[in-house]
Amino acid sequence: MLIDTHTHLYSEAFDEDRQAMMQRAIDAGVTQFFIPAIDSSYANAMYDLKKTYLDKVHLMMGLHPTSVKDNYKEELAFVVSQLEQKEFVAIGEIGIDLYWDRATLEIQQEAFRFQIQLAKKYKLPIVIHCRDAFDEVFEILELENGDELFGIFHCFTGTLEQAKRAISFNMKLGIGGVVTFKNGKINTFLDQIPLTEIVLETDSPYLAPAPFRGKRNESSYLAYVCAKVAEIYQSSTTEIAEQTTKNAEAVFSKYLRVH
Repeated sequence: MLIDTHTHLYSEAFDEDRQAMMQRAIDAGVTQFFIPAIDSSYANAMYDLKKTYLDKVHLMMGLHPTSVKDNYKEELAFVVSQLEQKEFVAIGEIGIDLYWDRATLEIQQEAFRFQIQLAKKYKLPIVIHCRDAFDEVFEILELENGDELFGIFHCFTGTLEQAKRAISFNMKLGIGGVVTFKNGKINTFLDQIPLTEIVLETDSPYLAPAPFRGKRNESSYLAYVCAKVAEIYQSSTTEIAEQTTKNAEAVFSKYLRVH
């Protein structure tokens, strides 16, 4: 049993074969799918996905940092309105991305803090997106640190020191296809991180693991991530699947208790 803690199953990339793709994932042992938000333009596609896969798909709500533009206050108001109307399992994906646009740093920081505070209000985990912005993300986490702050550091690609710092803020590390890349680097120190501190993800349709690198990713490929993690920890895929599933369930325990 595997849990894909981060997969954009509503993406247009799956419009032609979504049902078959989902069945491949289920056949590969992926039992639960956690779906991050991007912005309001994807909301209806997310809700349609949930209706189709009611017991397997779990939705997050939030504003992705690359969608923090001039209209970000309207987008944040949309996030607030959805949280008032519907039930979500996390606030995400949120964070800071300086790869595409450094000019929006200030409003990205504002949006990130605002959404962390929403997570605290609703007692939900956060799911962090961080690209070229570890210092900036850690600065916000330091300001918001406390027992109510917890979640997942999605697609973790930092150093061992940064991994330990992320964990110190009650974050699990989201491990995906990058762990299978020859230049991914995380594979060189991952076994120094306790297995209790990681969860598995695909980030489909992005970041497909080897041997599919450069192609469309899908949730069934989580099995390849699991196999690589098992190799790194010199463990069995069964043990990795069991422990990372427990870890994911711990993060999303409020939702799982309610249901």
